[in-house]
Amino acid sequence: MTSSFSPDGPGVAGAADARARLDQVRAEVAKVVVGQDAAVSGLLVALLCGGHVLMEGVPGVAKTLLVRTLAATLDVDTRRVQFTPDLMPGDITGSMVVDSHAGELTFREGPIFTNLLLADEINRTPPKTQSALLEAMEEGQVSADGVTRPVPQPFLVAATQNPVEYEGTYPLPEAQLDRFLVKIVLDIPGRDVELEILRRHAAGFEPRDVAAAGVRPVASAADLLAAQQAVRGVEVSAEVAGYIVDIARATRQSPSLSLGVSPRGATALLRTARAWAWLNNRDFATPDDVKALAHATLAHRLALRPEAELEGVQVAGVLDSALASVPVPR
Repeated sequence: MTSSFSPDGPGVAGAADARARLDQVRAEVAKVVVGQDAAVSGLLVALLCGGHVLMEGVPGVAKTLLVRTLAATLDVDTRRVQFTPDLMPGDITGSMVVDSHAGELTFREGPIFTNLLLADEINRTPPKTQSALLEAMEEGQVSADGVTRPVPQPFLVAATQNPVEYEGTYPLPEAQLDRFLVKIVLDIPGRDVELEILRRHAAGFEPRDVAAAGVRPVASAADLLAAQQAVRGVEVSAEVAGYIVDIARATRQSPSLSLGVSPRGATALLRTARAWAWLNNRDFATPDDVKALAHATLAHRLALRPEAELEGVQVAGVLDSALASVPVPR
């Protein structure tokens, strides 16, 4: 008998209801954002895994609008932080302040104490402030003045950034990048999609007023937590788990990379493959699920050697080669 990785999940009815709610989320987002299906899928996968998402693209491709619209479809607490060069760590996590009535120091919570945090243009602020998110993203808590305070659950950081070669940006450190479950690159849309965007604007669509487009909250925090539990029940066979490990090891052997996929990255790919299988109405993950999420889950965890960069080697191409070199289990 083939062994597998499959903890118990919620009842079938509860899982089906949660999946239906997330299908509604996708439909609600489509009322506002056109042609970014892959980005919407990445956000849903991150929600299902209890992970975080980094969205990269040039200004004007709807990164912020997409997250704002997603927030409008969820009946959860959401906050937004506009990252700037003068932003301090305490502006995000919170800080000790003097209570004028009690005459003592008390902790004032920062915007990180929410369910969905939009970290807008995260690479506009220096690494010290970027790193203020690390503990909350990894451990679901914030430590201040010797006290550990949990953030609400579910908890998702959806960060946007301009490409690192843009002026006035600070590349995210590797430790920070590794905390993002997936990274989604939003490209300039095709002609048909761009025409539809212009048609909507000509008809009176106002991006600053998402509610006017008829977007409504269709999923609650309880729905998201039920969905996360259901995803943990998706079966991953020993063969599929071995496939993930072999992909990770293949990246470590690439002569073009100075940093391959870590065991954390392999675990992340297992989680996202499970979520993708569940979104596609299956209770087991396949090699196709692994391949579908490999680039979004692994590419941002890889670092090219300087000589490979000079030769014009791209991380995506190296990852494609690693995937092609690993036999697909049957």
